[in-house]
Amino acid sequence: MQTSLKIKLGIFMFLQYFIWGSWYVSMATYLVKTLGFAGGQIGLAYGAFAIGAMISPFFVGLIADRYFASEKLLAVLGLLGGALLFTLPKLTTFGAFYPVLIIYCASYVPTLALGNSLSLHHLANAKRDFPLVKTLSAVGWIAGGVTLSLVLKGEQSAVQFYLAGAVSIALGLFSLNLPHTPPKKTGKDVRLGEILGLDALALLKKPSFAIFIACMFLICVPLYFYFVNMNMYVTELGWRYTAAKMSLAQVSDVVFLILLPFMLKNLGYKKTIFIGILAWVTRYFLLAGSVNNSGIATSLIFAAILLHGVCYDFLFIAGQLYVDDESNERIRGAAQGFIAFILWGVGNFVGSTLAGKSQALHTLAQPQGAIAHDWHGIWIYPAWGAAAVLVIFLICFRDPPKKATADVIAGRKKEGLEVP
Repeated sequence: MQTSLKIKLGIFMFLQYFIWGSWYVSMATYLVKTLGFAGGQIGLAYGAFAIGAMISPFFVGLIADRYFASEKLLAVLGLLGGALLFTLPKLTTFGAFYPVLIIYCASYVPTLALGNSLSLHHLANAKRDFPLVKTLSAVGWIAGGVTLSLVLKGEQSAVQFYLAGAVSIALGLFSLNLPHTPPKKTGKDVRLGEILGLDALALLKKPSFAIFIACMFLICVPLYFYFVNMNMYVTELGWRYTAAKMSLAQVSDVVFLILLPFMLKNLGYKKTIFIGILAWVTRYFLLAGSVNNSGIATSLIFAAILLHGVCYDFLFIAGQLYVDDESNERIRGAAQGFIAFILWGVGNFVGSTLAGKSQALHTLAQPQGAIAHDWHGIWIYPAWGAAAVLVIFLICFRDPPKKATADVIAGRKKEGLEVP
């Protein structure tokens, strides 16, 4: 049964991230080159995903946990998302495009939290099996980018939204095959704090957890400079098939997702997450070093792309597992919603907005051929910002005690015995 479950969850993750990978990387290039949107508008467009993430906990708490089985709600959201994605190509002004994009993101982002929650609920050994299931999400992202770039050649075309819309409908239909996951709070009087996921705030009483959350928010500020600006950068350098080449990031994602359980087992959370933040520092210094360095620019950029597995898995996935470990059954769903709110919500919104403003600020008055931005200025600030977060995390964060050790200590305290 677990084998069948993991196959179904893997297919779900593949389709879910195929959708994301087929438009998210290339949207900035389409908006600038085809629709002529300005840098600040690009940042706001990417911030639409953050607004969706901030709405998601309210939506899941008010509706998903009380009235609908998770697999049925995923089906509805997939079909609705497909209809919204088919609408976006018809909208060519920012005033029309932006609100529909926000509504779409508000329908898509809950599928991330619901999919993770459903997986963690049904997998017998989540710490071992969840990263392996998530490898299919990286494969899906690769497939989305390669299909858009090599098959459709659609980085600067609205075809990316039609592709994502078709797969979103497929995701909705497939979701009905996922294991039945009934609502947890049917017929219960649920407090507003529980609906909004505020119960998870109790975890902030733990100093290391509070430091972890602060560092996750702070690293998201420089982190989203990559997602907002990277495709535009390589496009201005004259790269072709940019979405396909950037999907090499997800090749490394697959490799490091497989390695993640071994890293966590042998290094623990602190060292693993430290390596993830260090990878972001390295990535941005590589990108800054590639500017005006034609001899090795391509090699430095590919190195930055291939670091993605360490950047994402050792930070986001390891962080989600850390939150899961620190939570109990009562607040586990709220805690996962809380970390999603930080990573994809408020952190995304602040980071994407600043990245768009930085792109506008570093737009050259007189373009140098195809180069229309001061890319060294765009990349060097997030490099130093990520370095500052790295120092804070290294000094302040402490690994949680092993569960067995914690239980022994609690037992000794209860019996009035000395704790070594």
